Amino acid sequence: MVGSSWCCNKTERSGSVSSYTADRQGNIYKNDSGQDCFLEKMYGCAFGRALLKPLVNPVLSELGGRILDSRLSALAVPAFIRHAGIDMRDYEKRKFWSYNDFFTRRIREGARPVSMVPEHFVSPCDSRVSVYPIDENCRVKIKHTPYTVAELLKNPVLAKRYEGGYLWVFRLCVDDYHRYIYIDDGFESRRVHIDGALHTVNPVANDVYPIYKENTREYALLKTVNFGTVLMMEVGALMVGRIENVPLRGRVKRGKEKGNFAFGGSTIVLMTQKDRVLPDPDILLNSEKGIETRVHLGEKIGVSEVKNDDGSLFTGNDDSESISENL
Repeated sequence: MVGSSWCCNKTERSGSVSSYTADRQGNIYKNDSGQDCFLEKMYGCAFGRALLKPLVNPVLSELGGRILDSRLSALAVPAFIRHAGIDMRDYEKRKFWSYNDFFTRRIREGARPVSMVPEHFVSPCDSRVSVYPIDENCRVKIKHTPYTVAELLKNPVLAKRYEGGYLWVFRLCVDDYHRYIYIDDGFESRRVHIDGALHTVNPVANDVYPIYKENTREYALLKTVNFGTVLMMEVGALMVGRIENVPLRGRVKRGKEKGNFAFGGSTIVLMTQKDRVLPDPDILLNSEKGIETRVHLGEKIGVSEVKNDDGSLFTGNDDSESISENL
């Protein structure tokens, strides 16, 4: 078993670093990440862990963010593009004023079409995705560190609502497009912010420190037309002090931008309720094997299981406040 693993009333499956990624055609590739290799070496010895621990301090992370906002940092952009093999034809052609300006670059129009088929459950971002079934005994395990949904949300009552559903983990790497979208029409609740010591979301880091418990994160409930109430969470990472969400507006639209991350590998988590969304078979099978699946923003990754839903739930007054009461 490679990478992330899951268990829900089953024998617990253990995994190592997520070393493999599958594309939607079924091809499986071994990841070749310098970041993975570096962190594996640093976390592999006590001295390395001692050196890394201060770097996840929010103050130092903020300082790193300021450096990456500086004009001088733009000098690193051409070398990074070459090293990461980024196809810049997918992006707006313009000059970048800083590394973060490059990092939060916008995709060119038409490069990431969003499926508007109502029953298509779409990816909120470019990423490597894994999906896990949830029940009351479910503990999602990422590199030997188990998490319950309640621990992730710090809200046992809310966690209970997602038993029988699915937890989706979208892991963004530094070469990914770092803007993300709303996955359906509906209403957004107030947002819940959870402070934490920033820590890398790279899978190998879980050998020592839990990912999500120590990460700054923010989540809201999306009361959608086609998929029930979906929980959407953004997770900060090493050198990413900023989760930059658009201002809260209540009513949301599928495909509209929700926000972006500043520099660093980051993560988005979705939770879907029981009998609301069925993940695509390839993503489910890959996840059981500990293999992440490469997906793009707006791409179909599942289908609605809601029966006889004509969208009438959302006629009348904006009820975003009512779903906020559950947070």
